[in-house]
Amino acid sequence: MPTLAQETTHDSADGRPPAARAESLTKAFGSGETAVIAVDAVDVTIERGRFTAVMGPSGSGKSTLMHCLAGLDSVSAGRVWLGGTEITGLKEKDLTRLRRDRIGFMFQSFNLLPTLTAAENITLPMDIAGRKPDRAWLDRVIDTLRLRDRLSHRPSQLSGGQQQRVACARALASRPELIFADEPTGNLDSRSGREVLRFLREAVDELGQTVVMVTHDPNAAAHADRVLFLADGRIVDEMAEPTAERVLQRMRLFSPGPPPPGQSGGPES
Repeated sequence: MPTLAQETTHDSADGRPPAARAESLTKAFGSGETAVIAVDAVDVTIERGRFTAVMGPSGSGKSTLMHCLAGLDSVSAGRVWLGGTEITGLKEKDLTRLRRDRIGFMFQSFNLLPTLTAAENITLPMDIAGRKPDRAWLDRVIDTLRLRDRLSHRPSQLSGGQQQRVACARALASRPELIFADEPTGNLDSRSGREVLRFLREAVDELGQTVVMVTHDPNAAAHADRVLFLADGRIVDEMAEPTAERVLQRMRLFSPGPPPPGQSGGPES
């Protein structure tokens, strides 16, 4: 069984393992003839200090892939590493500690506690873990996200964009090895969405973070260094230095046509 000390041999040029890696990652829901293969034998490497976007039509498996890479969901087959640690088969206690200490999460719903101030929401994961924040790093994150004058406000006193910036600060506060963002602009207006994407870009460029973002929006994907395209649970293409126009053109090749009258689309991604 894997342990927290188990190391990968796929190190980068600087001797450090990639931020995340999967070999033949497969995730099935159900069993037998009714089983649905959400992720189908995917091999993928997430490089450190890079912004990777994951795109695909609804039901392509993009969110499931992210959840498996983040250790939020178990895999049906294959192996997954976070940094140098293989997480496949880790005991839940060890996996929970690893996620808490080494991963930051952002979701479409901001997941802020309404009774806490912005400052308290930002440090909550570390408070629960009994860890004191690195004050210099925390100040840098707060200033990068321009939250200094909002720290005493509760979520109800903040706009949607400001709440997502607080969620971004919370994801960054513990200086995680990897940040997973699942449709982080999904509940925001276009202006607030652009602002959050700019902050994620700055987190990579100025703070040295690694970000993996699931999105359906070509404009959001254009902020990334690399875009992975999923279809039917497989990575079918990737793009470096994306633009919104190039991403949209590529997505048109993979998106299915409209469903027949009276039928809805496939399952969620």
